[in-house]
This record gives sequence, structure tokens and C-alpha cells, in this order.
Amino acid sequence: MIRRNLDHSEVKVTRYLAHGGGIAHMILTTRYLSTMMFLAHASVPPGNKLLGHADPMEEIYIIQKGLGRMQVGDEVCEVKPGDAVHIPIGQFHELTNTGDEELTILVVAGLIPAQQGGDDER
Repeated sequence: MIRRNLDHSEVKVTRYLAHGGGIAHMILTTRYLSTMMFLAHASVPPGNKLLGHADPMEEIYIIQKGLGRMQVGDEVCEVKPGDAVHIPIGQFHELTNTGDEELTILVVAGLIPAQQGGDDER
């Protein structure tokens, strides 16, 4: 069994600035996971955002606390605690805190898929 929280020493040392507007921590990574890339926790202060970007893996953002506006591709919706948003591979996405309190999320990321049909397949 592996148990982690934000106060765990291995999690604390992973603190980083997430996409220009939030603070994130890696809770679990491929060091422990075999079929997922990572599980991360991010917090976004009121008025800030996780700047729009695209990733080479599938992700799910799970809203824990606060209110926000999530964009995935051309779609935009309001998000609240308990919402889970699927982000397909390579899809542009951005999350803005629209509330008066910190917005916190869990990010679940799948593995980056292997290239199909490349020269390595012989």
C-alpha cells in the first residue's frame, strides 16, 4: 500500500509553478504507477488561471474546491467541486479560478502513448 498526502515529505519536495498560475505537487508518479503518468494536486488563487496548453497524454481534472471556468478545445463550461473534466490527448485546455476562494484540483494523467507505425516497429 502506498499512502500520500500533501504533507508527505516526498510530495512536499515536488512543489512547482503549474502553467503560470497555480502551485502543484506530484502525489504519485511513474516511480510507483505502472499504467498512469501521475496524480497531482494543484491550487489556483482567485483571479489566476492554469494557462492554456496541450499535453501529449490524456488527463482528467477533478475539481475539489472553488469555482472555475474550464476550456477544452472550443468548449467552455463552469466547474464546481465534484466535477471531473476529461481532456483528450493533445487537446488545448485552460482553467480559470472565477471564485473568491482558492480553486483546488486533482489531475490524473495517463501514460504518453507510444508512437504507432514508426521505424522502431520492425
